[in-house]
Amino acid sequence: MSETTANDKAATAGDTDTTADDKATTGGDRATTVGDRAATAGDEAATAGAADIAGGEQDLGAAGSQLSTAPRETAVPGSFGGTRAPGVTGRLAWLGREVFGWCRWFWRQLTSMRIALLLLFLLSLGAVPGSLIPQTGTDAMKVQEFQRTHPTLGQVYDKLGLFHVYSSVWFSAIYILLFVSLIGCIVPRTWQFAGQLRGRPPAAPRRLTRLPAYTTWRTAADPEQVRQAALGILRQRRFRAHVAGDAVAAEKGYLREAGNLVFHLALIVLLVAFAWGQLYKTEGDKLVVEGDGFSNTLLQYDDFKSGSLFDDDHLVPFSFNLKKFTATYERTGPNKGTPRTFRADLTYSVGADGKEKRTAVEVNEPLKIGDARVYLVSHGYAPTVTVRDGKGRVVYHQAVPMLPIDSNETSQGAIKVLDGYTNPQGEQEQLGFAAFFVPTFAGAGKGTMFSQFPALDRPVLALTGYHGDLGVDAGVPQNVYQLDTRKLKQFKDAKGSIVKARLRPGETMKLPNGAGSITFDKEIKEWAGFQIVQQPGTGWALTGAVVAILGLAGSLFIQRRRVWVRAVPGPDGVTVVEMAGLGRSESARLPAELGDLAALVHERAPTTTADHDPDADHDPDADPAQEPDAATSVPAEGAEKK
Repeated sequence: MSETTANDKAATAGDTDTTADDKATTGGDRATTVGDRAATAGDEAATAGAADIAGGEQDLGAAGSQLSTAPRETAVPGSFGGTRAPGVTGRLAWLGREVFGWCRWFWRQLTSMRIALLLLFLLSLGAVPGSLIPQTGTDAMKVQEFQRTHPTLGQVYDKLGLFHVYSSVWFSAIYILLFVSLIGCIVPRTWQFAGQLRGRPPAAPRRLTRLPAYTTWRTAADPEQVRQAALGILRQRRFRAHVAGDAVAAEKGYLREAGNLVFHLALIVLLVAFAWGQLYKTEGDKLVVEGDGFSNTLLQYDDFKSGSLFDDDHLVPFSFNLKKFTATYERTGPNKGTPRTFRADLTYSVGADGKEKRTAVEVNEPLKIGDARVYLVSHGYAPTVTVRDGKGRVVYHQAVPMLPIDSNETSQGAIKVLDGYTNPQGEQEQLGFAAFFVPTFAGAGKGTMFSQFPALDRPVLALTGYHGDLGVDAGVPQNVYQLDTRKLKQFKDAKGSIVKARLRPGETMKLPNGAGSITFDKEIKEWAGFQIVQQPGTGWALTGAVVAILGLAGSLFIQRRRVWVRAVPGPDGVTVVEMAGLGRSESARLPAELGDLAALVHERAPTTTADHDPDADHDPDADPAQEPDAATSVPAEGAEKK
C-alpha cells in the first residue's frame, strides 16, 4: 500500500510538471502575441510617418508650384497608341494615337528651352562661314577668284551653299525652326502667366520649418492682429498678399517671368524684322566726283543688289550733289598719314519737287532719308586731263577717277577717248591711256613711283598711250579702270621706243607723228564713294534688340519669391509667429529679405517676456524624419525647365 501511494505521488508530481510546462508555453505564446502587436503598431506608425512625409512633400510642392511658366519635361514612352483593339478599325485607331502622340512629343521637344538654345547656337555657328568665306551677294568677284584659286574646295563650298550662306536652305531651315520654337514656347506660357496674374499665392505649407528661409518667435499679440500687421507690411513692400486660413500668403517678383516672356517676344520681333529687311533690302555703290551728282534710280548705280521681294517702286526718291570733299591727315608723329577728317559736303532733295537742303556726310554719320541711308565709304583723286587731236581740237576734257592701291593714295586708272578722235590719216580711232597717279611724288631718281603721303603735296601723273579699238562696242562689260589692250597698239616714237611720260600739273605729253597730245590740267578734283542702303525694319530690329536686353536683364536679376506669415495660439495661449520664404532659386537675398520683413512684423508684435516651456512648441511624438534637415529637397528654379 505504501508503494502504491508513492507511485501516485510520483504521477501527481509528473502531472504537476506537465501543467507547469503548459503554463510556460502559454506564457510564451502570450509574449509572442504582445510582440506581434508591438510590431504591428510599429508598422502602422512607420506607415503613418511615411504618409506624413509624402504629404509634407506634396504640400511643399504645392507651395512652390507655378513659380515658373516653364512646362515640365516628359520622358519618351514606349508607345503612345496604348492597347490595340482587334481588327482594321482598331489598328487604324491605334496608329492614329501613335502618330498623334509622337507629333505631340516632338512639338514639346521643339518648343523646349534646350532645343531653342541649340537652334540659336546653330544659327550663330552658321553665320561664321558668311563672315570668313566671300559671299556672292557682297563681292561676286572675290567668289570667282576663290573658285579659280581653289577649284576643288570651291565646288564643295558651292554645293554646301557657303558662298550664299544667308540664303541657303540649311540656314533658312535653322532660322524657321528657331522662329517656330519661339512662338510655340511663348504662346502657352503667356496664357499660363496671365492665369497666374489673375490667381492668388498658395496657402502656407503645414511645416514652414522645411523651407530654406525660416524664423519664429512668440508674442503676446493676438494672432489676428499679427496677420493684419503682416498683411499691411507685405503690401507696403509691393507683395501680392492675402490671408489664407491661419497665415498670410504673399508673392513678389512677377516681372521676372514677364521679363522672360518679353525677351522671347523681342527675339521674335528681331527675327521678323531681320527677315523683312533681307527680303526688301537694296544696296548699291556710287562713285561721285566733286561737282557731279546722283539720283536714286537703278541706272545711276555702279553696282546694285537687292532682296528677292524688291521692286523698283520701293526705292526712296531722292538725289544729291557732291559740292566738295575735304580730307585731312596727320603730318607728323607715328600716325603720319592717318586720316583725321573725311567729309563730303552735299546738297540733296527728296522727291521730284523737293526743296534743296545742305548737309555733310562723314564716316559713320550717314545721310538718312526715310528707310535709305547714304554712307561715305571711300575716297580718291580724279585728275583732270585734256586730249587734243593732231589739229588741236579738244576731243576729251574730263576729271578721271583713279582707284587707290595703298593707304598713301597711290592710284591707277584708265583714260578712254571713245568718240571724236581722228588720226593723222583721217581715220576714226579710239585712244586709251594707262594712268598711274601719285599725290606726293618721291622725286626723280628715288627709285619708287609710289606716293609718300596721301595729300596733294607733289602730284604726278604717269601716262602710257594706246590707239585702236577699245572693244567697248562689242557689248561685253568692261572695267572702266582698266584697258583692254588686245586690239590696241602703243604709241612709239621714231626710234621704236614706247611713248610714256610723267607729268606735273600743267604739263603736256605730245603723241608721235602729229597724233595729238594729252595735258595734265592743274585742276585735280577729289571723288567720294557712297553706299546707298535701303533696309526696312531696322527700327523694329533695334527696338527688338533693346527690349530683348531689358527683358533678359529682368529675368536674370529679378527674383520671384513667396513669403508666408503664420500666427497661431500655442499650447499655453501665447501666439506663435512663423515666417518662411521660398524662391525659384537659391539666393542669399531671400533670407536677408525675410529678415527685414520679420523685423518689421516684430516691431508690431514683439517677443513676449512671459516664461514658457521651450519644449511646449515641440511635439515629442513627431517623427525625426519630418524635422528640418539640410538634405530636405525644396522645389527651386533648377527643378523646372522651359
